[in-house]
Amino acid sequence: MRRVSVPFSNSDAMQESFQDHFAQFDFGFTLTASKTALMIIDMQYASASRDMGMGRRLNLRGQDELGRYRFDRIEKTCVPTIQRLLQFFRAHGLRIIYLTIGSNLSDYMDMPQTLREVARANNNRKGEREHEILDALKPQSGEIILNKTTTGGFASTSLDSTLRTFGLHTLAFCGVSTDQCVESTARVAADLGYNCIIVEDGCGASSSELHDATMKSFRRILGRVSSSVTLMNEISAQVLLQSGPRKD
Repeated sequence: MRRVSVPFSNSDAMQESFQDHFAQFDFGFTLTASKTALMIIDMQYASASRDMGMGRRLNLRGQDELGRYRFDRIEKTCVPTIQRLLQFFRAHGLRIIYLTIGSNLSDYMDMPQTLREVARANNNRKGEREHEILDALKPQSGEIILNKTTTGGFASTSLDSTLRTFGLHTLAFCGVSTDQCVESTARVAADLGYNCIIVEDGCGASSSELHDATMKSFRRILGRVSSSVTLMNEISAQVLLQSGPRKD
């Protein structure tokens, strides 16, 4: 029997066929509300405001249009979604962890070179307004804030030990940018054995293509992609189940 060699192709059909390969595996997990944390990533003035940091630089260069999708998405979708999630998690007494990015030093030398230049250009270091979390999403007393100097949240913070200390094993990610700091943190979290959920309507990137690419790749093998409503409904159902039947 003659062996036929089929050359590699980037056609949609072959891509879909390869993706179907992962359908045979079960990557599902059962969420436990008390072991679930809301992870809010880099929702700071440096990277999430059209008037400061990155947004201000674009404005000064007359390139507002380059940031239009990003900041429209943040203002109209991400911030309202995260506000609802914050209200929900706080009401249920669930853990909330904020991650920020920026330098701890005036010379930015604690950051990798590529990130250092971006942070410096955005005036993103501790003590500056650009480094602060948006007022609309301001942390409350007792909520954890960890500052990272890398894109991912594990390499330059105590995030892993913090999560394990609190017994948290399911992480729901939102913030910016979807394809950078959110994805970097979520991928490492999955490798470390955490159950990971990317909240689609809680994340934003500089283009829909970048955002959608992360959603598509992450759900294949690393974790879930969920809407905020689906996540809150799942937690509510789990809390109700744990509380048991009503006693009238």
